[in-house]
Amino acid sequence: MNPRLLALVVVGGAVGTAVRASLEQAYPTPPAAWPSTTFTINVTGSFVLGLLLQRLARGGPDEGRRRTLRLGVGTGVLGGYTTYSSFAVESVQLVDSGRAGLAVAYALGSVAAGLLAAGAAMVIGDALARRRDRAA
Repeated sequence: MNPRLLALVVVGGAVGTAVRASLEQAYPTPPAAWPSTTFTINVTGSFVLGLLLQRLARGGPDEGRRRTLRLGVGTGVLGGYTTYSSFAVESVQLVDSGRAGLAVAYALGSVAAGLLAAGAAMVIGDALARRRDRAA
């Protein structure tokens, strides 16, 4: 365990969590409604993480600056920004409010949209890297 890298994850996580909490507070979800803020946070976080990891992977081995970015931004900031716990709590709240169908749609839609966002970001990141390589 490298203390410097661990500190990057902790600080990055605090930053990501603060951004997420601010967004959740600024755009609260009405009771028994689709949790659009958490959904948007998780999908955008998945997209950015896919783009980041594809870019880092195309850049070479996971060491030095690439490892620092992966841990600080990927694990730290984006790990704090995205939220499985809010997603789970909101799903249960939808069930408890009698909206089980919406809870299932939210759960499945969130996972599917996150996977699609990450996959699309990886394809875009790869295309951008090939374009950069051709231009060099």
